[in-house]
Amino acid sequence: MAVINTNMDDLSPYQKAKRYRATRLSLKGYVRDFILISIGIFSAAFGLKGFLMTNRFIDGGATGVSLLISALSDIPLYLLIIGINIPFMIMGYKTLGKNFAIKTVLAITGLAIVVANVSFRNVTDDNLLVAVFGGFFLGAGIGFAIRGGAVIDGTEVLAIWLSRKFGATIGDVIIVINAVVFTTAAYLLTVEIALYSMITYLAASKTLDFIIEGIEEYVGVTIVASHSEEIRKMIIEVMGRGVTVYMGKYGYGRRGGNENVEIIYTVITRLELNKLNTELARIEPDAFVVMSSVKDTRGGMIKKRPLKH
Repeated sequence: MAVINTNMDDLSPYQKAKRYRATRLSLKGYVRDFILISIGIFSAAFGLKGFLMTNRFIDGGATGVSLLISALSDIPLYLLIIGINIPFMIMGYKTLGKNFAIKTVLAITGLAIVVANVSFRNVTDDNLLVAVFGGFFLGAGIGFAIRGGAVIDGTEVLAIWLSRKFGATIGDVIIVINAVVFTTAAYLLTVEIALYSMITYLAASKTLDFIIEGIEEYVGVTIVASHSEEIRKMIIEVMGRGVTVYMGKYGYGRRGGNENVEIIYTVITRLELNKLNTELARIEPDAFVVMSSVKDTRGGMIKKRPLKH
């Protein structure tokens, strides 16, 4: 068997620079992920101990199950956080890979350690404030952990696994899981606590979406028009955005399939839609425009979001 020599002295300057760059990027990524997961752990722990636990409120998913069992028994929450998430850690390894599973194990273990050893004073006893802000800090914690490449609530992993196994959508699976959790809470605790807990879940999910997707919402715009060159220049020079131009054919009327047309695609923020529509109306009011939501972008002439993962 041939042995590959990986001695740095035998590498060319280009190979050394490439390896150094790869090592530096990997180290930078690990540090960034560690910081994000740490922020997520402390935010979630603050939401749990500063708001939810002392008022017996729960959330959806695995965290909600942990809070529910803790409220009905003497089992410490930090043990439940680890115990209930163990199956999801195994699922994560099989479904999403080793790197994700390792980060998730460290994140969930870190959350349990912080919950067990760090004291947070009870912020308020007002039920509405507890529901809203408890959900806010818990959702922010889950969001930052996901930004770091891990989860501190295994529900998403279960939803992905079930969706692949049975063909259901991830959203439908999460809705069914949370419906079971809140119905159980209404039966074992009180209907009032279950209703407030639903507010907690809504606050957490909205905060999670905000942390993951950022403040700006991107829109993909496809434009089919006769004055494509003029529209292309307008998007680049006036809007300050990049475009992709590809060829197509008209598919309607007598010209259908016989006449070529340039199709323009660009990505802008939702705040820029009005400006784009105004400029399009000046050039070609009858242009065919299709708009669709874009979850995230990378590269190109797009404003970068902070903490992009």
